[in-house]
Amino acid sequence: MNTMRTAMLLAFMTALFMGVGFLIGGRGGMMIAFVAAAAMNFFSYWNSDKMVLRSYHAQEVDERTAPEFYVMVRDLARNAGLPMPKVYVFDSPQPNAFATGRNPENAAVAASTGLLQRLTPEEVAGVMAHELAHIENGDTLTMTITATLAGAISMLSNIAFLFSGGRDNRNNPLGVIGVIVAMIVAPLAATLVQMAISRTREYAADRRGAEICGQPRWLASALQKIAGDASRIENVDAERNPATAHMFIINPLNGQRMDNLFSTHPDTRNRVEALLAMNDIGPKGSTPAEPTAKATRRAQSVPKTGWGRGNSSPPQGPWS
Repeated sequence: MNTMRTAMLLAFMTALFMGVGFLIGGRGGMMIAFVAAAAMNFFSYWNSDKMVLRSYHAQEVDERTAPEFYVMVRDLARNAGLPMPKVYVFDSPQPNAFATGRNPENAAVAASTGLLQRLTPEEVAGVMAHELAHIENGDTLTMTITATLAGAISMLSNIAFLFSGGRDNRNNPLGVIGVIVAMIVAPLAATLVQMAISRTREYAADRRGAEICGQPRWLASALQKIAGDASRIENVDAERNPATAHMFIINPLNGQRMDNLFSTHPDTRNRVEALLAMNDIGPKGSTPAEPTAKATRRAQSVPKTGWGRGNSSPPQGPWS
C-alpha cells in the first residue's frame, strides 16, 4: 500500500512538472520538465531525507553528546519493535519535531532545541513516539519526497516569472496567458501536494505513538504546548521552506491552526480530545511502557546542559 501510494505521488508530480513545463515552454518545455522530474524523482528517493535535515541544519547526536534524549529514543524504538533511527537536533526556539527516511532501516527523527528545553521528559517521549509511529506506518518516505518536490514545484513560479519578462516566447502555445497560469499554478500546486498527505495519518500516528510510549496524556500535553508556542515563536527555517510544514508534528508556520480543507494538520484540540479518549496503556496494553518510564526517570537527573544548547535548567517532569 505504501509503495503504491509513493508511486502514485511520483506519477502525479511528474505529470505536474510536465504540465507546468508545457505552459512555460510548449513541447520543448514539457520534455525538459519530464527529464528534470524523472531525475528529481530518482534523486529524491535516495536523498530527500538528507536534504530536509540539511535545510534545518540538523546535527546528529548520540549517547555521548545527548545521552538522555538518545536513550529515550532508543527505548521507544525498542517498544515499537523498530530499528534504532538516527537522532538529530536542530536549533530553533520553537518546540517541534519531525521524522524522515525512506524506510525504517534508513530513518531519522529530529527534535528542535526548543522542544527539548520547553517540554518535560514525558512530553518529549510522547512526541518522539509519534514520530516513530510515522516511521512504522511508512509515512516518512511519502512525506519527505513530497516536501522536496513541492519545494521544487514552487521554484517553477520563479522560472515562469523570468519567462514573463521576455519580449516573445513562440515556443509557448498559450503565450503570456500560459506563463501567467504557470505562475499561479506552481505555488498553488505546492500547497495542494502538501494537502495530499492525508491528515488522517496524524491521528493514526497519535494513536500509535500513545501505544508506543504507553501514556496518551503525555502526547496530548505535548501537543497543547507545541501548538501554543508555534503560534507565537517563529521557526525561521520552516518559513523559508514552507513545503516541509506537513512533516512536523504541529504546523510550524504561523497562522495555520484551522481544521479545514486548507490545513496541513488536524486541529490540535481534536487531536488532544482523541488522545484523552484513550485509556492509559499500561502493562495490559499491546505495548509495554516500562522502558520509556525508565528513560524519563533517568532524565530527572539530567545535568543543566543535557537537553539542549543554552538550556539554563533541566526540564522538570510532573512528578516534581
